[in-house]
Amino acid sequence: MSKAFKFSLLVLSLLVLLPGCGKEGGAAKTPAAVAEPAQQHPTPAAAYTAVDLSGIAKAPGGKTIAEIYAAKDQLAGQPVTFRGKVVKTRANIMGKNWIHVRDGSGAGEANDLTITTTETPPTVGATVVVTGQLSRNKDLGLGYKYDVLIEDGKLKTE
Repeated sequence: MSKAFKFSLLVLSLLVLLPGCGKEGGAAKTPAAVAEPAQQHPTPAAAYTAVDLSGIAKAPGGKTIAEIYAAKDQLAGQPVTFRGKVVKTRANIMGKNWIHVRDGSGAGEANDLTITTTETPPTVGATVVVTGQLSRNKDLGLGYKYDVLIEDGKLKTE
């Protein structure tokens, strides 16, 4: 087999396998599935119940996470400040560190804010004060769509 033919087979194999990457079941999308709107990335749930969210006071001049979600349309493109506890971190994804913070004020989707930052991620359980720009309806592809995302966050660990 020629190198060009082998390369073509490799590319074709990747095209068949990649559309389902990161999706439940890993199956390739059918044309009908491709036409469907992307579902929002699920908010972390039970995996974070070990972090105690009691007694988290609102940051001076800031908002609670529930208040941020309630006013998300008015706050889009604006800097926001809030205090919460780190419940999950992921380092160096797409050149940024991704941090999930909760303060216990919200419920369901409105209980978790994701922050992108270039700062070193704090440890899970740390209390942080976050300031960053609120972005709305951020679609990163592969099903990772954020209704609310705090970008370029500055964190102060307390």
